[in-house]
Amino acid sequence: MRILTVAVERFPIAGTFTIARGSKTEAVVVTATITDGARSGRGECVPYAHYGETVEGVVAKITEQAVAIGGGINRNDLQRLMPAGAARNAVDCALWDLDAKVNGQTVCELAGIAAHRPLLKVKLGGAGDVERIAAVRAAAPNARLIIDANEAWTPEQFDIYVQACAAAGVEVIEQPLPAGRDEALARLPRTVPICADESVHDSRRVAELVGRYDAINIKLDKTGGLTEALILASRAKQLGLGIMVGCMVGTSLAMAPAMLLTLGAKWVDLDGPLLLRADRPGGLRYDGSVVHPAERGLWG
Repeated sequence: MRILTVAVERFPIAGTFTIARGSKTEAVVVTATITDGARSGRGECVPYAHYGETVEGVVAKITEQAVAIGGGINRNDLQRLMPAGAARNAVDCALWDLDAKVNGQTVCELAGIAAHRPLLKVKLGGAGDVERIAAVRAAAPNARLIIDANEAWTPEQFDIYVQACAAAGVEVIEQPLPAGRDEALARLPRTVPICADESVHDSRRVAELVGRYDAINIKLDKTGGLTEALILASRAKQLGLGIMVGCMVGTSLAMAPAMLLTLGAKWVDLDGPLLLRADRPGGLRYDGSVVHPAERGLWG
Protein backbone atom coordinates (compact mmCIF):
# COMPACT_ATOMS: atom_id res chain seq x y z
CA MET A 1 0.00 0.00 0.00
CA ARG A 2 1.27 3.43 -0.90
CA ILE A 3 1.25 6.17 1.71
CA LEU A 4 1.12 9.90 0.93
CA THR A 5 2.65 12.57 3.15
CA VAL A 6 2.68 16.32 2.52
CA ALA A 7 5.07 18.93 3.91
CA VAL A 8 5.44 22.70 3.59
CA GLU A 9 9.07 23.81 3.41
CA ARG A 10 10.68 27.22 3.27
CA PHE A 11 13.93 28.07 1.51
CA PRO A 12 15.32 31.61 2.01
CA ILE A 13 16.24 33.46 -1.16
CA ALA A 14 19.68 35.00 -1.39
CA GLY A 15 18.52 38.63 -1.27
CA THR A 16 15.17 39.45 -2.90
CA PHE A 17 13.51 38.02 -6.01
CA THR A 18 11.51 40.74 -7.79
CA ILE A 19 9.19 40.68 -10.80
CA ALA A 20 6.55 43.13 -12.01
CA ARG A 21 3.98 41.77 -9.55
CA GLY A 22 6.07 42.06 -6.38
CA SER A 23 9.02 40.74 -4.39
CA LYS A 24 9.73 37.72 -2.21
CA THR A 25 12.50 36.76 0.18
CA GLU A 26 11.82 33.03 0.48
CA ALA A 27 10.54 30.14 -1.63
CA VAL A 28 7.62 28.41 0.05
CA VAL A 29 7.24 24.96 -1.50
CA VAL A 30 4.91 22.03 -0.92
CA THR A 31 6.49 18.58 -1.06
CA ALA A 32 4.56 15.36 -1.67
CA THR A 33 6.17 12.06 -0.73
CA ILE A 34 4.69 8.70 -1.74
CA THR A 35 6.08 5.61 -0.01
CA ASP A 36 5.42 1.96 -0.81
CA GLY A 37 7.19 0.68 2.27
CA ALA A 38 10.61 0.15 0.71
CA ARG A 39 10.96 3.14 -1.60
CA SER A 40 9.84 6.75 -1.66
CA GLY A 41 9.11 9.13 -4.51
CA ARG A 42 9.06 12.90 -4.08
CA GLY A 43 7.64 15.85 -5.98
CA GLU A 44 7.77 19.56 -5.21
CA CYS A 45 5.46 22.37 -6.27
CA VAL A 46 5.29 26.11 -5.79
CA PRO A 47 1.77 27.49 -5.12
CA TYR A 48 1.32 30.69 -7.11
CA ALA A 49 -1.07 33.36 -5.87
CA HIS A 50 -1.35 34.88 -9.36
CA TYR A 51 -3.08 31.65 -10.42
CA GLY A 52 -5.40 31.68 -7.41
CA GLU A 53 -3.35 29.18 -5.42
CA THR A 54 -2.44 29.24 -1.72
CA VAL A 55 -0.10 26.99 0.23
CA GLU A 56 -2.98 25.81 2.41
CA GLY A 57 -5.21 25.14 -0.58
CA VAL A 58 -2.53 23.15 -2.40
CA VAL A 59 -1.80 21.07 0.71
CA ALA A 60 -5.51 20.32 1.03
CA LYS A 61 -5.83 19.29 -2.62
CA ILE A 62 -2.86 16.95 -2.34
CA THR A 63 -4.08 15.46 0.93
CA GLU A 64 -7.45 14.70 -0.68
CA GLN A 65 -5.69 12.14 -2.89
CA ALA A 66 -4.33 10.06 0.00
CA VAL A 67 -7.00 7.35 -0.30
CA ALA A 68 -6.70 7.15 -4.09
CA ILE A 69 -2.92 6.91 -3.88
CA GLY A 70 -3.23 4.22 -1.23
CA GLY A 71 -5.48 2.37 -3.65
CA GLY A 72 -2.77 2.35 -6.30
CA ILE A 73 -3.73 5.07 -8.82
CA ASN A 74 -1.23 5.73 -11.59
CA ARG A 75 -0.20 8.91 -13.38
CA ASN A 76 -2.93 8.59 -16.01
CA ASP A 77 -5.56 8.21 -13.29
CA LEU A 78 -4.22 11.36 -11.68
CA GLN A 79 -4.83 13.33 -14.88
CA ARG A 80 -8.54 12.66 -14.44
CA LEU A 81 -8.69 13.09 -10.68
CA MET A 82 -6.93 16.45 -10.34
CA PRO A 83 -6.96 19.63 -12.45
CA ALA A 84 -3.78 21.20 -13.80
CA GLY A 85 -1.88 23.23 -11.22
CA ALA A 86 0.73 23.07 -8.52
CA ALA A 87 -1.00 20.39 -6.43
CA ARG A 88 -1.14 17.86 -9.26
CA ASN A 89 2.44 18.69 -10.18
CA ALA A 90 3.77 17.57 -6.79
CA VAL A 91 1.81 14.31 -6.82
CA ASP A 92 2.55 13.56 -10.47
CA CYS A 93 6.29 14.04 -10.06
CA ALA A 94 6.29 11.97 -6.86
CA LEU A 95 4.64 9.12 -8.81
CA TRP A 96 7.22 9.41 -11.60
CA ASP A 97 10.04 9.27 -9.03
CA LEU A 98 8.56 6.28 -7.22
CA ASP A 99 7.78 4.37 -10.43
CA ALA A 100 11.36 4.88 -11.63
CA LYS A 101 12.71 3.45 -8.38
CA VAL A 102 10.29 0.52 -8.43
CA ASN A 103 11.36 -0.33 -11.99
CA GLY A 104 15.06 0.26 -11.40
CA GLN A 105 15.18 2.92 -14.11
CA THR A 106 15.82 6.61 -14.43
CA VAL A 107 12.80 8.79 -15.17
CA CYS A 108 14.38 9.55 -18.56
CA GLU A 109 14.31 5.84 -19.36
CA LEU A 110 10.79 5.47 -18.00
CA ALA A 111 9.60 8.35 -20.19
CA GLY A 112 11.48 7.10 -23.25
CA ILE A 113 13.61 10.24 -23.55
CA ALA A 114 17.21 10.09 -24.60
CA ALA A 115 19.22 11.70 -22.43
CA HIS A 116 27.26 25.86 -24.19
CA ARG A 117 25.60 28.60 -24.96
CA PRO A 118 25.47 31.59 -22.61
CA LEU A 119 21.88 32.78 -22.25
CA LEU A 120 20.64 35.78 -20.28
CA LYS A 121 17.00 36.27 -19.35
CA VAL A 122 16.01 39.86 -18.57
CA LYS A 123 12.86 40.63 -16.57
CA LEU A 124 11.20 43.94 -17.44
CA GLY A 125 8.27 45.91 -16.08
CA GLY A 126 7.03 48.58 -18.47
CA ALA A 127 8.18 52.21 -18.17
CA GLY A 128 11.91 52.52 -18.87
CA ASP A 129 12.19 49.15 -20.63
CA VAL A 130 13.74 50.64 -23.78
CA GLU A 131 16.63 51.98 -21.74
CA ARG A 132 16.93 48.75 -19.74
CA ILE A 133 17.16 46.63 -22.89
CA ALA A 134 19.89 48.84 -24.34
CA ALA A 135 21.83 48.85 -21.06
CA VAL A 136 21.79 45.06 -20.79
CA ARG A 137 22.96 44.63 -24.36
CA ALA A 138 25.78 47.13 -23.81
CA ALA A 139 26.89 45.31 -20.65
CA ALA A 140 26.63 41.84 -22.23
CA PRO A 141 27.45 42.28 -25.93
CA ASN A 142 28.01 38.58 -26.63
CA ALA A 143 25.19 36.99 -24.63
CA ARG A 144 22.01 35.53 -26.06
CA LEU A 145 19.11 37.58 -24.70
CA ILE A 146 15.52 36.68 -23.93
CA ILE A 147 13.06 39.16 -22.46
CA ASP A 148 10.30 38.49 -19.91
CA ALA A 149 7.87 41.42 -19.91
CA ASN A 150 5.74 39.90 -17.12
CA GLU A 151 2.44 41.06 -18.70
CA ALA A 152 3.56 44.68 -18.15
CA TRP A 153 3.23 46.12 -21.68
CA THR A 154 0.19 47.57 -23.45
CA PRO A 155 -0.71 47.25 -27.15
CA GLU A 156 0.14 50.94 -27.58
CA GLN A 157 3.68 50.41 -26.21
CA PHE A 158 4.24 47.12 -27.98
CA ASP A 159 5.85 48.37 -31.21
CA ILE A 160 8.31 50.66 -29.40
CA TYR A 161 9.46 47.90 -27.06
CA VAL A 162 9.69 45.29 -29.82
CA GLN A 163 11.83 47.62 -31.93
CA ALA A 164 14.17 48.07 -28.97
CA CYS A 165 14.35 44.30 -28.55
CA ALA A 166 15.04 43.76 -32.23
CA ALA A 167 17.82 46.35 -32.17
CA ALA A 168 19.40 44.54 -29.22
CA GLY A 169 19.22 41.16 -30.96
CA VAL A 170 16.71 39.69 -28.48
CA GLU A 171 15.71 36.12 -29.41
CA VAL A 172 12.24 36.00 -27.87
CA ILE A 173 9.87 38.14 -25.79
CA GLU A 174 7.88 36.37 -23.09
CA GLN A 175 4.30 37.35 -22.22
CA PRO A 176 4.28 41.05 -23.20
CA LEU A 177 0.52 41.57 -22.71
CA PRO A 178 -1.68 40.41 -19.80
CA ALA A 179 -3.13 36.92 -20.06
CA GLY A 180 -6.79 37.12 -21.06
CA ARG A 181 -6.15 40.47 -22.77
CA ASP A 182 -3.66 39.39 -25.39
CA GLU A 183 -5.92 39.25 -28.48
CA ALA A 184 -4.06 42.23 -29.95
CA LEU A 185 -1.03 40.02 -30.54
CA ALA A 186 -2.84 38.45 -33.50
CA ARG A 187 -2.75 41.75 -35.38
CA LEU A 188 0.38 43.47 -34.02
CA PRO A 189 3.39 43.06 -36.33
CA ARG A 190 6.65 42.01 -34.74
CA THR A 191 10.20 41.20 -35.71
CA VAL A 192 10.92 39.21 -32.54
CA PRO A 193 9.12 35.94 -31.65
CA ILE A 194 6.58 36.12 -28.80
CA CYS A 195 6.36 33.42 -26.13
CA ALA A 196 3.29 32.70 -23.98
CA ASP A 197 3.72 32.15 -20.25
CA GLU A 198 0.67 33.13 -18.20
CA SER A 199 -1.48 32.61 -21.29
CA VAL A 200 -0.79 28.86 -21.41
CA HIS A 201 -1.22 26.28 -18.66
CA ASP A 202 -1.95 22.89 -20.22
CA SER A 203 -2.64 21.26 -23.58
CA ARG A 204 -6.40 21.81 -23.71
CA ARG A 205 -6.36 25.28 -25.27
CA VAL A 206 -2.85 25.56 -26.66
CA ALA A 207 -4.18 25.54 -30.25
CA GLU A 208 -5.89 28.87 -29.54
CA LEU A 209 -2.47 30.50 -29.15
CA VAL A 210 -1.46 29.94 -32.76
CA GLY A 211 -1.34 33.30 -34.50
CA ARG A 212 -0.83 35.20 -31.28
CA TYR A 213 2.30 33.43 -30.06
CA ASP A 214 5.30 31.77 -31.62
CA ALA A 215 6.38 29.75 -28.58
CA ILE A 216 5.20 28.68 -25.13
CA ASN A 217 6.83 28.53 -21.71
CA ILE A 218 6.13 25.17 -20.05
CA LYS A 219 6.22 25.13 -16.24
CA LEU A 220 5.26 22.02 -14.30
CA ASP A 221 3.43 24.03 -11.66
CA LYS A 222 1.14 25.30 -14.43
CA THR A 223 0.66 22.03 -16.30
CA GLY A 224 0.03 20.06 -13.15
CA GLY A 225 3.03 17.77 -13.47
CA LEU A 226 5.40 16.06 -15.86
CA THR A 227 2.68 13.90 -17.43
CA GLU A 228 0.74 16.87 -18.80
CA ALA A 229 3.95 18.79 -19.56
CA LEU A 230 5.06 16.02 -21.94
CA ILE A 231 1.64 16.08 -23.63
CA LEU A 232 1.77 19.87 -23.93
CA ALA A 233 5.28 19.81 -25.39
CA SER A 234 4.24 17.25 -28.01
CA ARG A 235 1.12 19.22 -28.95
CA ALA A 236 3.07 22.47 -29.19
CA LYS A 237 5.56 20.92 -31.59
CA GLN A 238 2.71 19.63 -33.75
CA LEU A 239 1.34 23.18 -33.91
CA GLY A 240 4.72 24.65 -34.83
CA LEU A 241 5.21 26.44 -31.52
CA GLY A 242 8.68 26.73 -30.01
CA ILE A 243 9.30 25.60 -26.43
CA MET A 244 10.82 27.28 -23.42
CA VAL A 245 11.13 25.33 -20.16
CA GLY A 246 10.65 27.55 -17.12
CA CYS A 247 10.15 27.31 -13.38
CA MET A 248 9.00 29.03 -10.24
CA VAL A 249 11.45 29.82 -7.42
CA GLY A 250 11.95 26.40 -5.85
CA THR A 251 14.60 23.82 -5.06
CA SER A 252 16.20 21.25 -7.34
CA LEU A 253 13.45 18.79 -6.43
CA ALA A 254 11.04 21.00 -8.42
CA MET A 255 13.54 21.46 -11.29
CA ALA A 256 14.62 17.83 -11.76
CA PRO A 257 11.41 16.62 -13.49
CA ALA A 258 11.48 19.61 -15.85
CA MET A 259 14.93 18.57 -17.08
CA LEU A 260 13.22 15.88 -19.17
CA LEU A 261 11.66 18.62 -21.30
CA THR A 262 14.92 20.36 -22.14
CA LEU A 263 15.89 18.14 -25.08
CA GLY A 264 13.19 19.60 -27.30
CA ALA A 265 13.38 23.14 -25.92
CA LYS A 266 15.01 26.13 -27.56
CA TRP A 267 15.28 28.04 -24.29
CA VAL A 268 15.81 26.60 -20.80
CA ASP A 269 15.18 28.71 -17.70
CA LEU A 270 15.57 26.37 -14.72
CA ASP A 271 17.45 28.72 -12.43
CA GLY A 272 15.22 28.57 -9.34
CA PRO A 273 17.82 26.96 -7.03
CA LEU A 274 20.38 29.64 -7.90
CA LEU A 275 18.20 32.21 -6.15
CA LEU A 276 18.22 30.30 -2.85
CA ARG A 277 20.74 30.58 -0.06
CA ALA A 278 20.97 26.80 -0.01
CA ASP A 279 19.52 24.05 -2.19
CA ARG A 280 18.62 20.47 -1.33
CA PRO A 281 21.56 18.00 -1.21
CA GLY A 282 22.23 16.25 -4.51
CA GLY A 283 20.53 18.95 -6.55
CA LEU A 284 21.09 20.26 -10.06
CA ARG A 285 24.67 21.23 -10.81
CA TYR A 286 25.24 24.55 -12.55
CA ASP A 287 28.41 25.04 -14.59
CA GLY A 288 28.30 28.53 -16.03
CA SER A 289 25.32 28.56 -18.40
CA VAL A 290 25.03 24.76 -18.43
CA VAL A 291 22.81 22.88 -15.98
CA HIS A 292 23.37 19.21 -15.20
CA PRO A 293 20.70 16.78 -13.91
CA ALA A 294 20.27 16.16 -10.20
CA GLU A 295 21.64 13.04 -8.52
CA ARG A 296 19.27 10.08 -8.64
CA GLY A 297 19.05 10.10 -4.87
CA LEU A 298 17.19 13.41 -5.09
CA TRP A 299 14.70 12.42 -7.80
CA GLY A 300 14.35 10.10 -10.77
